[in-house]
Amino acid sequence: MYSMLRPLLFSLAPETAHHLTLSTLQAAHRMGVLPLLHQHPQNNPRTVMGLIFPNPVGLAAGLDKNGKYIDALAALGFGFIEIGSVTPRAQPGNPQPRMFRLTQAQAIINRMGFNNRGLDALIRNVQHSRFATTPGNVLGINIGKNFDTPIENAANDYLLGLRAVYAYASYVAINISSPNTKGLRQLQGSSQLDDLLTKLKIEQQKLTDQHGKYVPLALKIAPDLDGEQIIEIATLLLRHQIDGVIATNTTVSRTGIEHLPQYIVPLWGTEAGGLSGAPLREKSTAVIRQLAAALQGAIPIIGVGGIMSGEDAVKKINAGASLVQLYSGLVYRGTELIIECTDAIAAVKTAAR
Repeated sequence: MYSMLRPLLFSLAPETAHHLTLSTLQAAHRMGVLPLLHQHPQNNPRTVMGLIFPNPVGLAAGLDKNGKYIDALAALGFGFIEIGSVTPRAQPGNPQPRMFRLTQAQAIINRMGFNNRGLDALIRNVQHSRFATTPGNVLGINIGKNFDTPIENAANDYLLGLRAVYAYASYVAINISSPNTKGLRQLQGSSQLDDLLTKLKIEQQKLTDQHGKYVPLALKIAPDLDGEQIIEIATLLLRHQIDGVIATNTTVSRTGIEHLPQYIVPLWGTEAGGLSGAPLREKSTAVIRQLAAALQGAIPIIGVGGIMSGEDAVKKINAGASLVQLYSGLVYRGTELIIECTDAIAAVKTAAR
């Protein structure tokens, strides 16, 4: 069905199509017709970060920044849902247009800039979500800093976010890798990251005592890191006993779109922002492979970036990921990609027995 709807959606501006798709999905869920339109993927449970995931294919952060569509998205059969990124205060993000399709490359460039309604609005949505309030379901909440918070004070924003979402999250993702908030990626530097992780782990322990439950922390990193930087980050993850790492966010590189016709590239390919989709696939998988070698199984990896097929998902798993996440692939393939990925990963697992 999505293959028939896609030309209509692609005739609209990307952000307009995004909101229309989510609103339509929400309406279909409320009317109870989603089971008629979408086959549910098979269970393939695995335990990661101390959490039981019904299948290893999740939704990446960014699609539902405010947690408004959790139940409708969960009905598609994802093994877990990650919402956000959310900042302490509401902010509009960067001026529009700020999202661009590169259809011939199955890619998207975005410079959204953490547009969201803030922590209070997200928490209200989570509180009204059946999925989020049902024990056993896995909801990740991705937190970031406000654009106008100086980088030297960024830890304060992350601590505010962690305190606010702790009671509602299955795990909390720490986003220090978006290319669309000025200076944010500086937090991946060794000294800044060491300081941030120290403060987050201290706060995590306080919140564990306060709430009587342990909520894992997962660090989301960029694909634009060299081998030395990846090893430095892995060392800090191990030192601070961070529970997981999400690899990767979007890339500032334009490798993979050079082949596009010249009448396309000047229009979209040179736009500022993070590139996602198929051109990111190999870059993110390479980071996963390097992380896996450095971490030696001590910390699980969630693989995301350029998954456009079941084969792509399997490559992330084979590179060292325990779980995978989808976003841009859904734009180009629709919800059939969820089933394709769960089936492909399950087939590999079965063959390995």
